[in-house]
Amino acid sequence: MSQPLSNLLVVSLEQAVAAPHLTCRMADAGARVIKLERADGSGDFARGYDKHALGQSGYFVWLNRGKESLAIDIKKPEDMALLHRLLAKADVWVQNLAPGAMERAGLGSATLRQMYPRLITVDISGYGDAGPPYDEMKAYDLLVQAESGLTSITGSPEEPGRVGVSICDLTTGLNAYTAVLEALIHRGITGKGSGVRASLFASMADWLTAPLIAYEQSEVIWPRNALRHPVMCPYGAFPANDGSQTLVACQAEREWHRFCEHVLLDKDFASHPQAETNVIRVANRPFVEGKIESVTKNISREEFHARLRKADIAFGAVNTMPELSVHGALRRITIGTPNGKITHPAPPTIRGEPRDDYGPSPAYDEHGAKIRQEFSA
Repeated sequence: MSQPLSNLLVVSLEQAVAAPHLTCRMADAGARVIKLERADGSGDFARGYDKHALGQSGYFVWLNRGKESLAIDIKKPEDMALLHRLLAKADVWVQNLAPGAMERAGLGSATLRQMYPRLITVDISGYGDAGPPYDEMKAYDLLVQAESGLTSITGSPEEPGRVGVSICDLTTGLNAYTAVLEALIHRGITGKGSGVRASLFASMADWLTAPLIAYEQSEVIWPRNALRHPVMCPYGAFPANDGSQTLVACQAEREWHRFCEHVLLDKDFASHPQAETNVIRVANRPFVEGKIESVTKNISREEFHARLRKADIAFGAVNTMPELSVHGALRRITIGTPNGKITHPAPPTIRGEPRDDYGPSPAYDEHGAKIRQEFSA
């Protein structure tokens, strides 16, 4: 099936997660992505993150499917010349090196767009254009989770917590992907390329708008509530008699009344003076949750879920990775790697019919000789 970004050439001097996530989505959509890796024998340092995918990095295998790998040293004149021959035919240029590195190499985005007017340039950074001291700070995912304030609302009441995946990186990659698609549409109208800039900090700040507004406009600081919602109750996890946890969500008073009648089997509790509205329940959370837990911990998980379904209450099991692995809603794809085929979760959106024709994850410099010959002087 023809893909929407077929016939586009993307050249990416990328590493780690954010930029590879962007270019992975472009490769999935049919673009030819040439991934430039350091010519030091190791390439993208994400190749060494772990050995979980048939002896390879799980992050690397996942985020680099469908790409071509070219080891390159832009300090060498012949490799810099090769890069410019690639850029002369490229539609999109992506880089996520340290701020200023590309300008010092003569590859600043503004300069490249002057040289190649149809080129769309993408610069991914930690703190964008904030300037000193942020342009000198490392911007690894967990550092930005902390710096942005995300960890202040994540975790338990006793301790801040890390979101368990690289959410800053991954969100930035998706934000950049959206902006690149907009830039491609704009180029289709005007014939001119444009510059895209995305940063990890800005991506998280955008997602933290609601708690920031709560603080700035109402002097309310969202608490860390572990598996509880900060402004709704009941909206949290409760145990069954086997110790399993189920997350229950009541977002409207009618749901609360049904919950009391069909799950707690105590219709009158919905009107208790310490539980009659959501605002009151949040203020009396230990009392309300204590009542709920006194019921759920004495029934089986199956009975708990049956009562929730009868009451038409939103809920979800608090699953682990072994349970995700066999989850009925999990879609998978199979991709090739240098060490064999693996399966992993499919991309989250489906255009047309589901597909399983995604390209393999490349070995280091796997396509170097072919690319050098194709783009020779």
